[in-house]
Amino acid sequence: MNFADAEKIAASVLYEGYILYPYRASSTKNAQRWNFGTLYPRDYAESLRPAEPFRLHAEFLVSTSGVASLDLRVRFLQLVRKQAGTAQEWDEGVEQTANFVGLNVAELVGKEVHQDAVLERSNTVANSDTEQPRNVKKLSGSLDIGAQEVQNGLYRLKLEFSNVTPMANPSTCSRKDAMLEAFVSAHVLLGVTGGDFVSLLEPPAELEPMAAACRNDGVFPVLVGEEGQRSMLLCSPIILYDYPKIAPESAGDFFDGTEMDEMLALRVLTLTDEEKQEMRTGDDRARRILERTENMPEEFLSRVHGAIRSMRGVVGTESAPAATAELAPWSADWDPTAERAPVESVRVFGVELRTGSRVRLWPQKQADIMDMALKGKVALIEAIEQDYEDNVQLAVVLDDDPGREFGMMRQPGHRFFFSPDEVEPLEHA
Repeated sequence: MNFADAEKIAASVLYEGYILYPYRASSTKNAQRWNFGTLYPRDYAESLRPAEPFRLHAEFLVSTSGVASLDLRVRFLQLVRKQAGTAQEWDEGVEQTANFVGLNVAELVGKEVHQDAVLERSNTVANSDTEQPRNVKKLSGSLDIGAQEVQNGLYRLKLEFSNVTPMANPSTCSRKDAMLEAFVSAHVLLGVTGGDFVSLLEPPAELEPMAAACRNDGVFPVLVGEEGQRSMLLCSPIILYDYPKIAPESAGDFFDGTEMDEMLALRVLTLTDEEKQEMRTGDDRARRILERTENMPEEFLSRVHGAIRSMRGVVGTESAPAATAELAPWSADWDPTAERAPVESVRVFGVELRTGSRVRLWPQKQADIMDMALKGKVALIEAIEQDYEDNVQLAVVLDDDPGREFGMMRQPGHRFFFSPDEVEPLEHA
């Protein structure tokens, strides 16, 4: 399977959080790794309380009318300790890949196949002229995969990829040292020949129960490639939509916040000469960011300024036709600082909802994993807010959120927004 159409997205997943602005090893925020999807050696992970993850678990659907086969590519970063610049210690990433090809889907039914991973190490940095680091520890991984035919021609596959690297003294090993034997930003690319993957985010109506039964831990499968293509899947540790894309304006990776190119480019240019020197002599990827930013063409910032990539069409139904969005022309009379009249109540299904009312959540778009997780949850309306386009949003706090008090304090991660047509009043709750 040729994964070329998915490699750029997979590389973004691989390096997201790898090194954060200001891209210096001495920076406090870079003292600890921020990568998603870290799988520790099993011996070390199970010695901790609570235990840390040592494997990823993915389940997905494949439909076929004939013989279907799978190719898998597991990728992660292995960290290698080196001295960065002025004797500053830094753990640099080396790409590791394991390939599993030609797995017959039908032959996986009713049994679990176990295969040890043969890891293939890339250079320290792709196309780098620097020497590959010495003393790269040998890591060990394993794949377990099986299938179940849930209906004629439809299979649910289950795979687990584990870090089984042996450790001599796991209970006394520090987390920092354990990271040198961890699989960092681990993810899986899958390709199918002779069949199609089924979207777990927006499955056909008749397959929704089967899609909902798929359990994923540590990663979530999304379709990748060209829009409408169903031959490739990315099991990502970062929440993504189906068919994620890299913005065409992006000139390269910044590893920090998934492509805030304009802001990060401007910030890099404001670094002092001493800070830039540490970038140059530290991590090779940080050096490349600096070189690219200092030599970027004049039109780069104007190209990325104000670019919007988050809007996507809404899948229509008979009761709710597909929507299209148009940006209203800018008006010199528009004052973003003007006071907005408070919204005291909103009527939903004939019921007057106010701050303190309780509702059940029914997200309509089912656009991401969070929508799926909150479906059917009971919540309290913390506030009724209105944006500058007069759209009303209900700010809610979940009844069963262990951090409910943080939501009432309006802390991020514990307070969610829904439109009035996405809630059901609970009059007697």
